[in-house]
Amino acid sequence: QLQLVESGGGLVQAGASLRLSCAASGRAFMTYDMGWFRQAPGMEREFVAAISWTGSTTSYADLVEGRFTVSRDNSLDTVDLQMNSLRPDDTAVYYCAQGPVFGSGQHVSIGMYDRWGQGTQVTVSS
Repeated sequence: QLQLVESGGGLVQAGASLRLSCAASGRAFMTYDMGWFRQAPGMEREFVAAISWTGSTTSYADLVEGRFTVSRDNSLDTVDLQMNSLRPDDTAVYYCAQGPVFGSGQHVSIGMYDRWGQGTQVTVSS
């Protein structure tokens, strides 16, 4: 199991970019699929992006497709989320999460992820 710590959140204007990073500690990071989720006030936590254990397969929610890019560095035990063309409705707490071992990189269900970071706040002003 991994321990996960997110960083990189902040307050930006609409149209700006942010890069979130998630640092993992623990064994065998390179064997886990990883995911990014977000939760806005009063809303349920929702899927944002996923990446397979090899990094070769990625998946995105429709709302972020083409604007966000997920990547990982298995030598550094990190997974990043590059967010471009941010919009006010991207405002949320963003969480990284540990997914299945040797997964497909296409897991969008929150139930497939069983370890979570503490989250990092992203606020986009109009």
